[in-house]
Amino acid sequence: MSRLALKGPYWLTARQHRRAVWAAAAATALSLAVLAGLRLWDAASADTFVENGHTIASNDNRGFGILRLAMEYAGIGMVLLPLVVGAFVAGPLIARELESGTYRLALTQSFTPVQWFRAKVLTAAGAALAATLALLAIYRIGWGRVSGTWQLNWSDRGPYEATGTVLVAYVLLAVAVGALLGQLVRRTVVAMAATGLVTGLVLAALGALRWDFLPVRTVTGPLEPHLFVPRDGLMMDTGMINGRGERLPEWICFERTRSLYDCPADLDIAAQYVDYHPESHFWPTQLIETGIVLALAALALFAAFRVLRARHR
Repeated sequence: MSRLALKGPYWLTARQHRRAVWAAAAATALSLAVLAGLRLWDAASADTFVENGHTIASNDNRGFGILRLAMEYAGIGMVLLPLVVGAFVAGPLIARELESGTYRLALTQSFTPVQWFRAKVLTAAGAALAATLALLAIYRIGWGRVSGTWQLNWSDRGPYEATGTVLVAYVLLAVAVGALLGQLVRRTVVAMAATGLVTGLVLAALGALRWDFLPVRTVTGPLEPHLFVPRDGLMMDTGMINGRGERLPEWICFERTRSLYDCPADLDIAAQYVDYHPESHFWPTQLIETGIVLALAALALFAAFRVLRARHR
């Protein structure tokens, strides 16, 4: 066991921030207890049978309703987790020591600047990775029950991050960005804000672009009845097709006749279409986005070490 114990600057880093480590452990344990309790409460009420042999939660099952609400908030929390991790690394872990000058004490203990910085980054990355993996596993406890319900589909923001690999990549990116900006800014609060902003911008940008990584699938059909996305698909676009094969907006007929399907003859509407992503695109999209984020994390970490060496030659 002694071989697994932290030593040198790694032990010092963990010791300095032991309160944050214990707080993360307590939050993880509380999350497990809450979701496990809600699942037990939900299981105490029998489901109601509906058509085709399916079952749904009964109307008087308050446990299911609270479980759904808890999972919605849990998804939001998982998306915000990289921002919290990055802010902590940038501020209390790096910038505060540089701002106050206490890092010089570590350098008097036979630690080189690279050893000091590497210990900070690797300890933070290891702790953040362990907490993230634990939270992903805990999220799965509730996900199996509520998946597919309103705002809890595989493609929704929150469940998408919390049921795949991208959250791990974003947390590692946050550590790398925090390590870089903590050195560049050297002011605790400003470094925390800047890291949260950069990490949030990357989250927002890739969240807007992720459904362009893979080509959509298209289904077409006659003008009536209304065309729906295949089961569990994510609709990207829908509209009309005229006789020349040109795509027109979905509302083109309604604009003229106040009816979706009563189309003027001059429009020559021949069919309708729906572009969508099937659920099978979940893992390919996850892996592509994970690779992009890890590449950005590697670049940020490389830049962080370059800055370190430039300032401590």
